[in-house]
Amino acid sequence: QGVLVPGLGTFAVVPEQINSTEEVYVVRRPVFQLDIDMSCLQELVFPTVMIPGDIMIMPLDYWWLSQTNSLPPNLVRGCVEETILLYSFQLRDRQHPAFAFENIGILSCQDNVLCMQFHCSCIAGLETQDTWVALLLT
Repeated sequence: QGVLVPGLGTFAVVPEQINSTEEVYVVRRPVFQLDIDMSCLQELVFPTVMIPGDIMIMPLDYWWLSQTNSLPPNLVRGCVEETILLYSFQLRDRQHPAFAFENIGILSCQDNVLCMQFHCSCIAGLETQDTWVALLLT
């Protein structure tokens, strides 16, 4: 399953098969497919991540987010939209701030490469059977 954050990108969990000399591992690992207006990314490069077509993508659930912090859903939506807009403006102005997602990871720019770095705890929470393989892949 994946979650679309409008104007920013899609987070998803994808299965990946790894063949070793002794056995085959299938691990679940997080991915992020960037979807920012290309005019914001003038000199930046970013890894191309393709989410398989069989992964169900859901829109960001503002109502659920509002329940976690006791704010009205329309206020949560506005905060998310304004934050993404601010981040896009900063990228356009050649500022490269890190964008932190609690319990998930950090979208950051290093040496003009914009990429998502997932927290080890996020990866371990998704893949409990072959955690070390998922950590190495991600």
